[in-house]
Amino acid sequence: MKHYNFDKILERRGSGDIKYDDLEARFGRSDLYPLWVADMDFEVAPEILKAIEERIKKGEFGYAKVNDSYWHTVMSWIKSHFGVNVSRDEISFIPGIVRGIAYAINYFTEKGDRILIQPPVYHPFRLVAEGNDRQVVTNPLILNNDGSYSMDLDGLEKVVSEKRPKIMILCNPHNPGGLRWKLDTLREVASIAAKHNMIVISDEIHADLILSGEPHHCYFQAGGDAERTGIVFGAPSKTFNIPGLVSSWSVIKNPELREGFYKWMSVNEFNDAPFTAVIPTEAAYTHGEQWRIELIKYLNENIDFVEEFFKKYIPKIRVLRPEASFLVWLDCRKMDMSQEELADFFINKAHLALNDGSMFGKEGTGFMRMNIATSRDYLKEALESLKRAYDQL
Repeated sequence: MKHYNFDKILERRGSGDIKYDDLEARFGRSDLYPLWVADMDFEVAPEILKAIEERIKKGEFGYAKVNDSYWHTVMSWIKSHFGVNVSRDEISFIPGIVRGIAYAINYFTEKGDRILIQPPVYHPFRLVAEGNDRQVVTNPLILNNDGSYSMDLDGLEKVVSEKRPKIMILCNPHNPGGLRWKLDTLREVASIAAKHNMIVISDEIHADLILSGEPHHCYFQAGGDAERTGIVFGAPSKTFNIPGLVSSWSVIKNPELREGFYKWMSVNEFNDAPFTAVIPTEAAYTHGEQWRIELIKYLNENIDFVEEFFKKYIPKIRVLRPEASFLVWLDCRKMDMSQEELADFFINKAHLALNDGSMFGKEGTGFMRMNIATSRDYLKEALESLKRAYDQL
């Protein structure tokens, strides 16, 4: 039995959110179907909304204490969903994962140090490293003939041994490809990191949105080398559609990494958790499981629809079905367009706002990223607009 209505269409224009109200500034026109930035068009679970409303109705917004129940709830979620035991001293609040990555880069490295990423990959990894005057080195993913991706482990060993990066930023699951890394792959990464004294930051923000029915493998599940080298970041924000409330967490097993870093964050008040983050997180992890289950079913059905639509009507664009997340990587190379022509086609002909693949690295040239986390009717309307533009080519 369904408990939640993901077909409900929310009127988001005029609310001040980036996805709808920033179209003109970012794409040059506002009459677009916004299938880009990674938040969902679905209404927040009523259990989360109720918890926030009850707190706000009190009418006071003084300094808030973080109760033990919050930490217990987050640690219990990590244990039940990722199979990792976490003690209280190993976990910290983080005001957003990109900020957490920035904190780690600033604490553990110096200007000019190297940071490793695996493009095509979430672009803030590169931006936050370069913006803090670090050098980015790459270990690009292998694009297979069937359109899937693999991690280049031989290439990883080579670049780490030659370039000596201080930190590797691992996207787990991988965005934009929606890849769920296998445990053997993570063990190899951990082994290379331990051998070369490299820290691995594992961004696991999409870990709760595994679509394939297979389990997510947290980096720490890779064993002792992973526990020695790893910093794992996670959040309820993508899963429960609350990114604007800025709630994330970090787990560090190795006390040699953890103690100084957590102390530095604490004295600078980087890890103080506001009630606007604590309350929705606790509500989501306590009462949101059924909503999450129904969400995953709806997302899979949306992806089924997208796959069938492209195969039938737009065969030159290949859909890489994601194993995780609500983001679909579109291989548009058979369109025989430059990246500029491709962007123009989607914006000015199809009236779709997507993420340009090249923002994820040069390896994303010829690709676009599409967010399918919207109502089925709206998604159908957007794809029909794309079909009309495609038919006129």
